[in-house]
Amino acid sequence: MATAVQKIILSSSRDIPFNKLVLSQSNVRRVKAGVSIEELAEDIARRGLLQGLNVRAVVDADGVETGMYEIPAGGRRYRALELLVKRKRLARTAPVPCIVREGGIAEEDSLAENVQRAPLHPLDQFRAFLALRGKGQSEEEIAA
Repeated sequence: MATAVQKIILSSSRDIPFNKLVLSQSNVRRVKAGVSIEELAEDIARRGLLQGLNVRAVVDADGVETGMYEIPAGGRRYRALELLVKRKRLARTAPVPCIVREGGIAEEDSLAENVQRAPLHPLDQFRAFLALRGKGQSEEEIAA
């Protein structure tokens, strides 16, 4: 007898105002390494947010949603957006693309988002730089 394949259900996505988002203590990233928040903020200002935040509804002691959302995965992106808000380059109520998760363990989402990421191979990176140069971008634009 054939076993039925269980279909997956993806989490919904929606825009949530920046001022309704808070960092979660469930984010597993503690060590600051790699691209600085300043550099990430400048990239977001120039290019826009390329990857949404992973959020979960904040609930009160009775389990009722408060209207706020915590971010277990995407803390660096949130901090970069926060810097843009502080510098008045982004409105406090600007809509932020978010994946709204329910159930499961927040730390597991944070860990998976960080571990499943694969760095770009240096040859692919070189080819991408070469393609941008071929499309007329300067070395300074590519470096940015």
